[in-house]
Formats: sequence, structure tokens, C-alpha cells
Amino acid sequence: MSISSNTGGRSRSLILTAMIFAVAMTFIDQTIVSIAAPKIQADLGLSSSGMQWAINSYLLALAALFAFGGRLADTVGHRSMVVLGVIIFAGSSALCGLTPSGSAAEAWLVAFRALQGAGGAIMFPAALAIVVQTFDLHSRGRALALFFGIAGGLTAIGPIAGGYLLEWTWRAIFWINIPVALIALALIAISKPANESRPARMDYRGLALIIVGVGLSVFGLQQSSIWGWGNPAIEVCIVAGLVILAVFVTVERRTASPLINMNIFSNRAFAVENVILGIAMMAFIPVFFFASVYGQIALGEKATTASLLILYFFLGFVVCAQIGGRLLDRVGAKRPVVLGCVLATVGFALWAGKATDLHAGSQVIYIVMACPGRRRPRRRPRSPSCRAAAATPPRSRSSSGPTSLAPLVTCSSRWP
Repeated sequence: MSISSNTGGRSRSLILTAMIFAVAMTFIDQTIVSIAAPKIQADLGLSSSGMQWAINSYLLALAALFAFGGRLADTVGHRSMVVLGVIIFAGSSALCGLTPSGSAAEAWLVAFRALQGAGGAIMFPAALAIVVQTFDLHSRGRALALFFGIAGGLTAIGPIAGGYLLEWTWRAIFWINIPVALIALALIAISKPANESRPARMDYRGLALIIVGVGLSVFGLQQSSIWGWGNPAIEVCIVAGLVILAVFVTVERRTASPLINMNIFSNRAFAVENVILGIAMMAFIPVFFFASVYGQIALGEKATTASLLILYFFLGFVVCAQIGGRLLDRVGAKRPVVLGCVLATVGFALWAGKATDLHAGSQVIYIVMACPGRRRPRRRPRSPSCRAAAATPPRSRSSSGPTSLAPLVTCSSRWP
């Protein structure tokens, strides 16, 4: 790739590589832990609820703090937040791998998995912002395609590596993040991406509301299979969470420097765009957990073999991310979005029809088809971090802040 003026003569390729390694940990972690979950639960003697919280605490922290991470990156500096996020993520990964046996295991693992999610929430919006500001409008689609495509490819490798690491110890699935983090930090130090910042007041009131609202909603969904849907506490938690999130929206509209600028949703195209991405994420994230349990329990396969289901899922992602990025640069976002949604719908429908056959070979082509719909080309934002966290001025565009709440859907799933 060529050199961009806004990188001060530094190689855009090196900056892109640094950001890919930084976010690769968050992508890998979504899949590799799901493969190891049955082994972790058995070795540590965790309850089904405890294991589920070990998974969902990561997603909860990531979703609840994602908007805050984007706002913090815009305020403090993108490069600084990527470095901080990488350090937090790697440190908490090391501590997850050091989870002690006994009564403290469950609390320890859940706490440091949540810290991992916080590190990812700090890191990801800033990394995405650096990629956006490094590449001009005409090459941005291709750069984002490489960013998500390569990271997605690493996500696919994660379960396979996890399957083999489990032959040694499940703790290694967390420790694998440490060398990845060291590579990311070295590349950041060499490439020195821009560290732009715009000091502004932080919306702590909005932050508290979104954390409590998301937390109560997740807790209600999480406990539904334990307490039962007939328990009034389930409805109270979910309804209270939704009410608090509604209050959050109202408060943000009246806040001068909001965590998420709600006025951008008056743009119909943008609102539809976020709804599509939110639905895609609700279909995409649970597949990690389903594929792991389905492969190891329903099909009776070892973790190394079950991980191939997730690999097949990402084959479509890696290929179509490149096609979608190029189509975005040439014809805009509408056609790639429609085509991706159609492919995903057909793929999931056909996969669902074959899943009960309990024969993985007949499902491969449909699994590959299901993933392309998750790749939604991204448009140029007015502010670098706005697409990642909606922490932006009135005319800016946001993408991932609102839709980062999509992982809530995974909380209704259960480990056996």
C-alpha cells in the first residue's frame, strides 16, 4: 500500500497490521473460549451458571463499555487507548489462565473475563478509528475489508489452535493472547500511528445508566433457565433494564456532550443500517457457542474436530469481506448489504434443516454460506471513533456503539 499524508510518512500497511494484531485478541477470544468451555467447567468444577457467566461477563463488559471506550479514545488519544487496552487484555488473559482451583475459581474467572471485556472495549474503537483516519475515502473500504477479513481469519484459527492447546491445558487458551499482545505493542511502537485527541467532558451519568441497564437485562436473560420464566424476578430484571436503557436514551438527548449522540438516528438510512448490523450480530455471536456444544455433544467429536465447524463458518467471512470492501468502494453500501443478508438467510435456513442429521459433512456448504451476511460494509464517518462508539458531535455517524448491545441475545443460551 502507499503512504498516507496523515500518517506522517509512516507505512499505512504497518499501521494496519498493528491494529489487526491488537484486535485479533478480541476476535480470537470470542471463539476459543467456547471450544474450551466444557473442559474448563469439568476441571474447575464450575456450575453451568458459573461457566455461562465466565463467557457472558466478557460480552457484557464489552457491550456495556464499548461506547465509553470510543468516547475515551476521542478524548484521550487513539493510540494511547489501543496500548492501554492491549495491556489490560493481555494482563487479564494471563490471570484467567492462573485461575485457582476450589471455591474461588468461579469468582476469579468471571471477574477477569469481565476485565478482558473492558480491555477490548477500550481497545477496539480506538483501533478502528486509527484505521479509518489512516486511509483516505477511496482506499478505506479495502483497508476495512483487510482489517475485518484478516481478523476474522485469525478468529477462525483460534478454535483450531484452542483444540490442540486443550490437549496440553485449557489455561493455554488464555496465555496465547500474551505473545499476540507483545507483537501488537511492538508494531505500534514501530509504526507510531496518530494519537489525535479532543479533550471533552465525560458523560459519567450516561455511562452508569447504560451499564446498569445492560447489566439488569443480561442478568434477567441469564437467570431465566435457572429460575424459570414464571419467576417474577426475571420479568422485573429485564423490564427494569429496558426502562433504564430508555431513560439513558432520554438523558443522552438532553446532554451537551453525550456518551452516544442519539440525534444521528434521525437519519433513516443510518438507523436502518444499525438495525441490520444488530440483527446480524445477534445471529453471528451465538454461533460460536452453538457450534462448540453441537460439535462436542451432539456430534460426539473432540474439541479439535468440533472447532472445524467454526472454521467453516469463517471461510465465507474471510472471502466475502474482501468482496464487500471492494464493492463498497465502487458502488456503495446498499448492494453488499442486501447480498450479504440474502446469503446469510439462505445459509442459516439450510444449515438449520441439516443440523438434525447429525452429519457435519453435509452441512459444510451451508455453514460457509451463513457467515457472509455478518460483514456489513462501513461508511466514512465524520469523526474517527464515531463509527465505533457513537461518542461524536451532532452530525457524526456511529455504528458499533448501539449495536454492541447485540451480545445480549447470547445470554439466553445454556451450557449443558
